[in-house]
Amino acid sequence: MTFQHILVEKEEQLALLTINRPEVRNAINKETLDEIVTSLESIKNDDQIRCVIFTGQGEKSFAAGADISQLTKKTASDALTNNGMQQVYDYIESYEKPTIAMVNGYALGGGCELAMACDIRVASTAAKFGLPELNLSIIPGAGGTQRLSRLVGKGKAMEWILTGKIISSEEAMQFGLVSDTTSPQELFEKTKSIADQILAKGPLAVKLAKLSVHSGYETDMKTGLMIEKLSQAILFNSDDKKEGTTAFLEKRKPEFKGV
Repeated sequence: MTFQHILVEKEEQLALLTINRPEVRNAINKETLDEIVTSLESIKNDDQIRCVIFTGQGEKSFAAGADISQLTKKTASDALTNNGMQQVYDYIESYEKPTIAMVNGYALGGGCELAMACDIRVASTAAKFGLPELNLSIIPGAGGTQRLSRLVGKGKAMEWILTGKIISSEEAMQFGLVSDTTSPQELFEKTKSIADQILAKGPLAVKLAKLSVHSGYETDMKTGLMIEKLSQAILFNSDDKKEGTTAFLEKRKPEFKGV
């Protein structure tokens, strides 16, 4: 597939999805969102691909927020549609294949919210994070008010959102917004290393672990534990569980099939 605003590259079991608008610091417009969804739908049906990495073109920006030229035209009805940025990021968060945000530069506004929708965030030491929407007299409306507080705690989230503070990758890691940082030169290799660790696991187990964490986090403990138990029941009856345990006992590398 050829896109106008993103690049999609496939390398063995990895898909690298790059926002390709460096002339506007990879700002995300409606067309970019549509292309992201189209590409993810295609990747979902590609059994060869088991992990998706998001990044931005160039060295300066992961994604510097929503495209302001389109934002100026938004009305109340646009915020209530079912195909906006919030819905796209919900789709990414619930995507059945694991996702990693490889944050190579500024991740502001909608860019920061995109990174937070991914399962794991790895940042360059040159990366910066922030939700400065209040400067425009709007709020972080693509999941920012909810995901940030869940990741870093209510107090820090309130401070960062209300002040519009720009956060260094070091501070982002300190408060749990990112899981790891590395030099710009080593960012891809670091991210790929994490992806390779995921790819070595049983794909069905990865899928159900992600489902259990996300679904359980949004409910009470007893319901979460039941989701965990039902997921485990499915895995106990899978061919991959048999292969994983047998390979362990035989001291060999497992050959998972995802069933």
